[in-house]
Amino acid sequence: MSTTKEQYRKDIIKKMQDAFSYGNTMQVPKILKVVLNRRLGEATQNSKVIDISRDELIQISGQRPMMAKAKKSISNFKLREGQIIGSKVTLRGDRMYDFLTKLIHICLPKIRDFRGISPYSFDGMGNYSLGVKECIIFPEVDYEKMDKIRGLDVTIVTSSKTNEEAFKLLSLFGMPFAKKAETSI
Repeated sequence: MSTTKEQYRKDIIKKMQDAFSYGNTMQVPKILKVVLNRRLGEATQNSKVIDISRDELIQISGQRPMMAKAKKSISNFKLREGQIIGSKVTLRGDRMYDFLTKLIHICLPKIRDFRGISPYSFDGMGNYSLGVKECIIFPEVDYEKMDKIRGLDVTIVTSSKTNEEAFKLLSLFGMPFAKKAETSI
C-alpha cells in the first residue's frame, strides 16, 4: 500500500472528521481520480508530436493515454474530422496515490520560482485543476529526447461537495497551496 493511502486512512480521515464533524467515516471526502490532459494543437502540422506526447505521458503516468480525436472539421484551424488533437490519462487506485506523492513531494518543488499553487483553482464542486507549463519537472522525462517543452493539465477529482472540504483534504495530503490573499471590499 502506498504511503499516501496509508496517511489518508490513518490520519486524514480523523482530522477531516474533527474539522467538519462528519457522523460517519464514509462521509469523509476522498480523492476519486487524477486526470492528466494534454492538447496537441500543433499535431495538425507535425504528426510526430502525437508519438512524442504519447511516450511522455506513458513515462509520466505509467499508463497508456487515450488519444482524443476531432469530432468535426474546422477549416480556419486546419482541422479535419477524426484527426488526433489531444491525449489524456485517468489514474485511479494505487497509481493515483503514487502519482500524487510524486507530484506533491518531488515535481512541484522543482518548478522555478515556486511559491505554492493557487488556492483558487477549484471548480465549485470540490475538484482542483492545475496547469504544469513544463513537463521536465517529472523525473521520468528525459530532457535530451524532447524536441520542445510542452505542458500538461492535471485535474484532481474528489468526492467533496464544497471547495472548503476539498481545500482541507488536499492540504492534509500536503499540497503546497500559496497563502490566500485577503480581499477588502
